[in-house]
Amino acid sequence: MTPTPLFDEAGKHYQQTRMAHWDHIAQKRDSWSGMGGWYHRRLNEIYTFLASPRLRILEIGCGMGDLLASLNPSHGVGVDFSAEMIERAKKRHPALEFHHLDAHDLSSLEGEFDIIIFSDSINDLWDVQRALEQVKRFCKPHTRLILNFYSHLWQIPLKIAQSLNLAAPMLDQNWLTPEDVTNLLRLAGFETIRTTNEILFPLPLGGFANRYLVRFWLLRNLALSNFVIARPAPQPVENPSVSVVVAARNEEGNIRNIFERLPQMGSKTELIFVEGHSKDKTYETIEKEMALHPGTSSLLFRQPGIGKADAIRLGFEKASGDILMILDADLTVPPEDLPRFYDAIASGTGEFINGVRLVYPMEKEAMRTLNFIGNKLFSMAFSWMLGQPVKDTLCGTKVLWRKDYEAIAANRSYFGDFDPFGDFDLIFGAAKLNRKIVDLPIRYRERTYGTTNISRWKHGILLFRMVAFAARRIKFV
Repeated sequence: MTPTPLFDEAGKHYQQTRMAHWDHIAQKRDSWSGMGGWYHRRLNEIYTFLASPRLRILEIGCGMGDLLASLNPSHGVGVDFSAEMIERAKKRHPALEFHHLDAHDLSSLEGEFDIIIFSDSINDLWDVQRALEQVKRFCKPHTRLILNFYSHLWQIPLKIAQSLNLAAPMLDQNWLTPEDVTNLLRLAGFETIRTTNEILFPLPLGGFANRYLVRFWLLRNLALSNFVIARPAPQPVENPSVSVVVAARNEEGNIRNIFERLPQMGSKTELIFVEGHSKDKTYETIEKEMALHPGTSSLLFRQPGIGKADAIRLGFEKASGDILMILDADLTVPPEDLPRFYDAIASGTGEFINGVRLVYPMEKEAMRTLNFIGNKLFSMAFSWMLGQPVKDTLCGTKVLWRKDYEAIAANRSYFGDFDPFGDFDLIFGAAKLNRKIVDLPIRYRERTYGTTNISRWKHGILLFRMVAFAARRIKFV
């Protein structure tokens, strides 16, 4: 069978013309820099936020390798179809690996990568879908594709800058929209997680505009660069094990129900209690119920510190399951709902499953009116900050992969450690890792035993502080 040719005659001419063009640009840059330095420095800042250091990174269309090198990869591989660019990349960054290859045919390249980058390269490709399909075999389930490409609104300003020899000349481009790229990713077997608009003023003194103004409606639509973050189309994981962590303080009356109602999920379900200095007999009751339910794999720990976050972290540290779940001991979220969270994460639908109490009507007194309004407002703020819809930030039921939690815990210092609930620590961490966050609506029930440990005003003020802090660390970077 005759193999399908890579290009027809038009495609061959297109590629040959561009190879010669970028070879010329590489030579030109030996003695010319133009005014693109501010733009590229801002690109480096954005990619440094999106890609943690010491990862395996592949860049398609790497040019002279400066962006790749700035990310401090544990293993960095750059690919470009310009021989002159690759020659200079090897000299500038000898610790990295560079290959003279066309993005449309990467059959000679090997390896798996955590991050795959297309920076200002898809606008110049003959067949974007084919290039995206080429990188699929380098992906693991957690691999993230990060693409940035010029906005069509900047076509005329860029041409003016090129005519004045202030920017590198470009041949005719594929002026793609984020919607175009999302569709091409879908056709190539990827799923878009989120999109952003970046770089409003790619010149000196543009810091305020590029960090703050570009985040707001209308102005963001004027940005120079569109970013799309995507993942491989999800594949189900067969029969993973589960650890359900329960932070229990003054919940003596709910313990038996937890043991009796908790469903078995996956290859194994373990129940981990972390008791938090209760004034009733919560600890003794857990011990008693563990003895009465020998068929339930269960563990019990006394919390050394204070606060729900401290308790959950201890439980996660002791957990052995592939999937980590939080179940509130007050049973306002029924244990019977947990298999739905299990199905959502094991199927690959989401990588961080967030319970939502604000969709279905609640039972009487399940949530006070001011708490309900506050949750609505905070959900709007966090959805804007994270770039993914998060309808209920304080629902206690959250589910994630243990390997992702370990990465969140390792990077906890980025956000600080002042979240007494633990919810935001997990949400922020998942967003920073570019994980797919999925809301799962549940029916929120009224407490049948005990009282809430939440202080409306004290913790409300704390939440405002966290919004401001997270905005600086996630949105305005």
